[in-house]
Amino acid sequence: MRMNVRTNLLLPKDLVDRVDEVAGPRGRSRYVAAALEKQLRRDLWHAAAEATAGIWKDHPLFPTDESVVEWVRAGRAEERDHLANRG
Repeated sequence: MRMNVRTNLLLPKDLVDRVDEVAGPRGRSRYVAAALEKQLRRDLWHAAAEATAGIWKDHPLFPTDESVVEWVRAGRAEERDHLANRG
């Protein structure tokens, strides 16, 4: 069960007016919550990407940048073949 918490935010009036145009005054909280969830997922994804950048730098399967590119291409080709054969 999801619990709602009342909060007080100071936002620019023009921004709130624009949100209300899209979401309607009764949909403001739902709209803002969805926007915050989306931004939070993005921020967490970027933080994880930064925290793990270069972690496989010395991995034996990927001695060069080109070996990584080839591995990605092969995976994509395999996926395309799989989708084409589902037919």
